[in-house]
Amino acid sequence: MTDEKAACVECAFFEDHGTEKQHTDDGGLCRYSPPVTQPDANERGLWPVVAQSDWCGHFRPEHSHQARI
Repeated sequence: MTDEKAACVECAFFEDHGTEKQHTDDGGLCRYSPPVTQPDANERGLWPVVAQSDWCGHFRPEHSHQARI
C-alpha cells in the first residue's frame, strides 16, 4: 500500500458527513474512537472532524473492514 492511499477518505472508519463543511471543505468524521467528551457536562460528545486527505496510525482500508462484518 502506498502512502497516497493511506488517507481518511479510504479508511473504514471515515464517515463523509455534509454538516462538517463548516470546518473543512472535504470534512468527515473519524469513527475509530468514541466521541470526545466536552468540558460542560450538558454538552454532547463530538466525533473528531478530519479532512479526506488526513491519515493516522489506525488506518484500515475500507474493503478489509467490510469483509469482517
